[in-house]
Amino acid sequence: MTQTVPVPHGLPMDRDANPFDPPREITRLRAARPVSPLVFPDGHEGWLVTGYDAVRQLMADTRFSSRLDLGVVHVPYETPGMPVPTEPSPQIPGVFIAMDPPDHTRLRRRLTGAFTVKRMKQLEEHIVEVTERQLDAMARLAPPVDLVREFALPVPSLVICELLGVPYEDRDTFQTNSAKFLVKEQTLEEKMAAYGALTTYLAELVASKRAAPGEDILSDLARHDDLSLEELIGIAFLLLLAGHETTANMLALGAFALLEHPDQLAELRAHPDLLPDAVEELLRYLAVGDVFYRYATEDIELGGETIAEGSTVVVSLLAANHDPRRFEHPDTLDVHRKARGHLSFGHGVHQCLGQQLARIEMRAGFAGLLRRFPTLELAVPAGEVKLRTDMNIYGVHELPVTWTEPAR
Repeated sequence: MTQTVPVPHGLPMDRDANPFDPPREITRLRAARPVSPLVFPDGHEGWLVTGYDAVRQLMADTRFSSRLDLGVVHVPYETPGMPVPTEPSPQIPGVFIAMDPPDHTRLRRRLTGAFTVKRMKQLEEHIVEVTERQLDAMARLAPPVDLVREFALPVPSLVICELLGVPYEDRDTFQTNSAKFLVKEQTLEEKMAAYGALTTYLAELVASKRAAPGEDILSDLARHDDLSLEELIGIAFLLLLAGHETTANMLALGAFALLEHPDQLAELRAHPDLLPDAVEELLRYLAVGDVFYRYATEDIELGGETIAEGSTVVVSLLAANHDPRRFEHPDTLDVHRKARGHLSFGHGVHQCLGQQLARIEMRAGFAGLLRRFPTLELAVPAGEVKLRTDMNIYGVHELPVTWTEPAR
C-alpha cells in the first residue's frame, strides 16, 4: 500500500547545513514515495521522481519526452543549460538534449565518433599536460588563491576549446555568458540575452569553420552538408556549455568535499590507485547537474503510480544517487565505494556524450592537485564558501585555498 505523504508545493530544493547532501525534504519524499505527486506554485499538478530504480526506468523510456514544444508548462525548476519554458516553444536547432528520436538520434550520431572511449584515451596524455601546466601556474602564486579561477575552470575550458576549435583567448566571452545563462532566478529575457550573445559569437565561429575547416570537432561537423548552420550553432552551444561548466564545478566542489572529509582525503593520498573509484564516488555523491524534467506523451506506469499523458515529471539525479535501496550509507563519501551505476551522467538515449572526457579530466585534475599540493586546505571557514545554489549547475562560486609547504 502506497504511503501517503503531504504533497509539496513547488520543488523543495533548499539545501540544509551540509552542502553535499540532497535537501532534507527530497530525502523524506524518496523514503516515503519515490514517485511523488508535485503541486507547482500555480496549482498545476505533476510528479517528482527521486528513487533510483524509478529514475533509471524513466530515463530509459522515450515515452517520457525531452522536447520543449509539446506543451510543457508550469516547470518549477530549469533544466541545466536550457531556457525555462513558460509555454510551448519551437525546438532550438541543434540542441539535441531537448529532442526525441529520430531527430535526437540523427544529431547525436554525428558526434559519437568524436567522443569514443578510444579517442578520449588518446587524448589522456595531453589532458594531463594541460592540467600540469595549470598547476604550475597556480604554484607560482602566493596563497590564498581561488581554486575555481586558477584551476577548476581553466582546465576543462582549455580542453574543450582545443577539442572544439574555439580560441581560448575568447574564454571571457563564453564563460561570462555561460554563467549568466545558468542563473536560476532571472527573467526569460535575461536568459535569452545571454543565449543570444553566445550564439552570435558561435555563429561567426561556425561560419568560419564551414568556409575553412581545421582539425577540430566543429570543423568535422561543418563538413557535413546535411547539418544546417543553425544546427551547427546549437550543437556548438551545447558542447561548449556542457564541456566546461559541468567538469569545472565537479573539480571545485569535489576538492571542497575532499577537504571537508580529511579521512577520505588521507586515504586517497595514501592510495592513489583508488582515484578511478574516488572519481565515480564524487560523481555519485555530488551530482552537480541534478534536476531535469520530462513530459509524458501517454499514460505510463512508473514506480507503482500512473503518470497521466501530458504530465510534467521532475527528476532528481542527486536524490537517486543517494537512494539507500541502491547504495549503502549513501550520504557518506567513501572513496573505496564501487559507485558505478550512478546516474550523474544520466541514462538511456540522453546519457552524457562527454562522460569519458569528464572522467579523464577529473582523474588528471584530482591526481595532480593532491600530488602537487600536499598541504592544501581551505583558506576560509567552510560555512563561508559561496555555494552555487542560485545556478542550474551546482558547485561553488569561489573556493579560497591555501598551502603551507611549497608546491611540488
